[in-house]
Amino acid sequence: MAETYTERREVERPTEGEEGFLTDRRVKLIGMAAAGLFTAGVVFFLFLILTQFVDYDLLVTIIPQFVDALLLVLEIILISGVLSLVFGVLVGLGRVSKTGFTQSIATLYVEFFRGTPLLFQLFVVYIGIPALWTGGQFPISNWSYAAAIIGLTLNHTAYIGEAVKGGINSVPEGQTEAARSLGMSYIDSMRFVILPQAWRNALAAIGNDLVILVKDTSLLTVLAIPELISVFRSVNSATFDAWTPIVVVSVAYLVITVPLGKLVRTMEERSMWGTER
Repeated sequence: MAETYTERREVERPTEGEEGFLTDRRVKLIGMAAAGLFTAGVVFFLFLILTQFVDYDLLVTIIPQFVDALLLVLEIILISGVLSLVFGVLVGLGRVSKTGFTQSIATLYVEFFRGTPLLFQLFVVYIGIPALWTGGQFPISNWSYAAAIIGLTLNHTAYIGEAVKGGINSVPEGQTEAARSLGMSYIDSMRFVILPQAWRNALAAIGNDLVILVKDTSLLTVLAIPELISVFRSVNSATFDAWTPIVVVSVAYLVITVPLGKLVRTMEERSMWGTER
């Protein structure tokens, strides 16, 4: 009678004296020690910066500038994020379209905006579009603000479109067949059956892209927009103090990204309610 897998494992299991150095317990202890050393190093570094390199008198005077910049960044993030979500769904649908022309156009769009740097795309919108205007002065006075929203939206639409495409492709084909067998049209089956499940599957990737969108606003300094990095550069140039504005910028970005990450995780948990995990 052949040995079972369990019996072979029992025979091959080494004795206590023959175990290698990397046992489960030792690996766990090494991981805990490494995490503890890293945490201690970070805490010490932050303590050193906050006690030795931050000018708290300067901090009080520059806070209003950073608050204004933070509000501007939040406005740009909100507008660009909503537009990216809306157009991203359309691009995702185009990527899975049965029409070859639509799928090709959506694919070319995604490949271009994922294959070129965001900074380059911002320059194309900010400098290239006004250069096409031959009727005298460009009619939009606050073009840098509009260019920032357009550039960020075009870029992140491509990434969200790919996330939506991946979410749709992860839905079993039988779901579509079942919806169509019930008499649903393609649009209705997508709207009521496929997209709700695809949204749940793509939520983590979409949330991650929105966090990246927050950090990508730092590139808007090249468009002369008074966002957080622009204010940091201004304060640093005027005071020659690097760490005081650095601390403020760090806190400002974390004020946005940490709650956003928490919101995405909460939405993921709620979307998984009633399903097996």
